[in-house]
Amino acid sequence: MSTPPAPGGGRRPRADAERNRALVLAAARALFEERGEEVQMPEVARAAGVGVGTLYRHFPSKRALVEAAAEQRFAGILELARTDCTRDPEAGRGLARYLHHVGGTLAASPGLTAAAQSATGTSAPGGETRGALEEAVAALIAQGQAAGTLRADLTVADVYMLVGGLSGIIRTGSGDWRRFLDLAFEGLRPRGDGP
Repeated sequence: MSTPPAPGGGRRPRADAERNRALVLAAARALFEERGEEVQMPEVARAAGVGVGTLYRHFPSKRALVEAAAEQRFAGILELARTDCTRDPEAGRGLARYLHHVGGTLAASPGLTAAAQSATGTSAPGGETRGALEEAVAALIAQGQAAGTLRADLTVADVYMLVGGLSGIIRTGSGDWRRFLDLAFEGLRPRGDGP
C-alpha cells in the first residue's frame, strides 16, 4: 500500500522516517548542548541508534543538523512566548517571563549556541521563526505598555539588543545573566516626567 500524498502535493514521510529524524534531532541537540561544535556526525548517528546514511538522508551536512537543532530550540521559545508569557496580561509581566526563559534556555545549552554560531555565523533565529518571534515579542511589548509596566518607546529591536547582550554574557561567562536582566528591566520601566 502506498503512502498517501501529503498536503501540498509531496509524499508524506513514512512513520519510521519521521521517527528516525526525531531520534537524530534529539540526539544531536543533546550532544551539541553538551559539547558544542566538536560533535561529529558519526557520533550523532550512534547516539540516535541509526546508520550514518540515515542521518545524512535527513541532514545532508553538519550545518543542516545544527540549524535544525537550533530551530527546534527557537520553536520551544516561541511556544512559550505565545502561551505562558501571554497569561495574566493585566500584570504586564510577559516580556520579563520571556527574557528569563530565553536566558535559562541559553544558559542550559551554551554548546548549541556555540555550534550554531560556528556553523552559520549567528546564533539568532532566521526566516519564518524570526518573523514569528518578532510578532510574539511585539505582542508582549504591547501587553506591557498597556499594563503600564513598559516604557512607551520600547521596540522589538530593543528586545533583540537585550537578547544579544544576554547571549554574550552567558556565552562568555562574563557575569550573572539574571542580574543583567534585573538591571535591564530598570531601564524598561515607564519614565516619569522628571529629569
